[in-house]
Amino acid sequence: MKKKLLAIVSITVLLLASCKNQKENTPSTEEYALSTIEYQQIKIGGELKDRALKNYDRLESEIYTPAKVFPQKHHHTSANWAGDKEGRIILGLVLQAQATHREPKYLQELIDLYPTKTNSGGYLGELLGETIDEQQLSGHGWLLRGLCEYYLWKKEEKVAGYIKDIINNLALPTKGFHATYPINPEDRKQKVGQMAGTKQNVIGKWLLSSDVGCDLIFLDGVVQAYELFPNPETKELIDEIIARFMEMDLLKIKAQTHATLTGTRALIRYYKITSEQKYLDKAIENFDLYLNDGMTANFENYNWFGRPTWSEPCAIIDSYMAAMQLWEATQEPTYINTAHLIYYNALGHTQRANGGYGCDNTPYVLGDHSLKVHADEAWWCCTMRGGEGLASAIKYNYYQEGTTLIVPSFHNSKVTLENYTLSQTTNYPFGGQVNLVINASKSFKVPLKIFIPDWASDFKLTNNNVPVKHEVDNGFIKVTMTGDTTSSLKIVFEMEQKVLNEPTSENDASEVYRFMSGPLMLGYKHNGEEVSFTSAPKLLKTAQKNSWKATDGTHEVELTPVYHLLAPEVSKSNEYKKQIIF
Repeated sequence: MKKKLLAIVSITVLLLASCKNQKENTPSTEEYALSTIEYQQIKIGGELKDRALKNYDRLESEIYTPAKVFPQKHHHTSANWAGDKEGRIILGLVLQAQATHREPKYLQELIDLYPTKTNSGGYLGELLGETIDEQQLSGHGWLLRGLCEYYLWKKEEKVAGYIKDIINNLALPTKGFHATYPINPEDRKQKVGQMAGTKQNVIGKWLLSSDVGCDLIFLDGVVQAYELFPNPETKELIDEIIARFMEMDLLKIKAQTHATLTGTRALIRYYKITSEQKYLDKAIENFDLYLNDGMTANFENYNWFGRPTWSEPCAIIDSYMAAMQLWEATQEPTYINTAHLIYYNALGHTQRANGGYGCDNTPYVLGDHSLKVHADEAWWCCTMRGGEGLASAIKYNYYQEGTTLIVPSFHNSKVTLENYTLSQTTNYPFGGQVNLVINASKSFKVPLKIFIPDWASDFKLTNNNVPVKHEVDNGFIKVTMTGDTTSSLKIVFEMEQKVLNEPTSENDASEVYRFMSGPLMLGYKHNGEEVSFTSAPKLLKTAQKNSWKATDGTHEVELTPVYHLLAPEVSKSNEYKKQIIF
């Protein structure tokens, strides 16, 4: 299986420079000058606005009303994932509300209901007993994240108390047992588990999940709680979980990629808190492993390492966020390229017409060559994580580095800073044009850094058709915009059309092909008959909008992006399929 999975990764290696040799050049946190921009300063438009608002609508639909989120007697049930749905919906609503500037309907009621649903320890589900249920811990990882983000936004002291109750009464009593969390492959049941995850066997103190490694999701919540309310006991717990994480052979135990990537984001957060390089190094190592052994041909994920079954948007969102967070920590532009590819081909494909997120199959070279819908919607987890993913995508549009404004993503948007407002319009990823306009109440001089994707070339910058001087540095164009009250900058670049080919195996001379236009993966929509090219094909743009053709002189097929914007045809009932490996 390892060779099969490695075969699909060449697309990533060809498009993205390897991240593996970058650890030694990573800046320490003392040199970390990058700062994020607050949600209230960003106004999003275009397709990202459409996606975010449609997801927000779904998060406020009937299935997520407070009565449906909280069972009547949650603490008297043996719920498989206590805290999971509650935490994910609170997290999604908190971040979507800030990112879209729209007041949430049910969030306050959820927060008000929470203390009426907890057990005597102040957390959800059964009281901690002789056995530690890793699914309960995992669910409370999301609950901690949701409550932490709510506290950061509203600063309500009662919510600080809820967070501390979970840490003191659920998290800290497990200290000492994470060091023995089962990581022996023989102890973990493999080839089992459903999309929602199920309880499995008991090993020592642990009641294990088919979502192998979901203890790491708990880690993510605990680290954010520690960031807000630091204390030595919580740090000892975090250090213990991370030490076990670093001992795991993720491939051998076939860890869930979602859990692994969530834990990896926790490592990045902990690196920022502690300044200890080993945590960033491990995060980079884990992400490299994911690119090589956990990613599908169209940048989605295998639900478990080494198990091509279905993809899970929760993990796709984690991979997107981790890529951008690794760029924040390392300044290596490779990670932004990765994030673009994940956003347009993976997040862009798994969001459904109702705004929710669903699972796809896992195409790879020696397996299925067509992309299909595995489940129309994973409403119990992925739709809610879509709230965090899309809110993060909005925030990742702009950063600051001193007085320099950094533009790593291209979306119709507006950012308002202390002395000026910058508006962006673009036809990316279908075209290579970005327009930036600054408006200010007085004369200004604004340094900009504008990202150059790997697949973009022949950049031209003009102001009123006059070429603008600029320099290129570490994946960015550096230019300064000046004016009395307004100035505009037009950026035009060519998008590379690429045919990717590779052998099907080490002992087979035949090759397979994939097609890319800029960051967009292209595919052939068919009704069951796939196409195989007998010689190296060419990729040509057609006169039709968002349409290409691939031909080897014998066969010719029309190609369109796997990316779509809430297209109803992408559904299981429509038997949607699009060939992406030829």
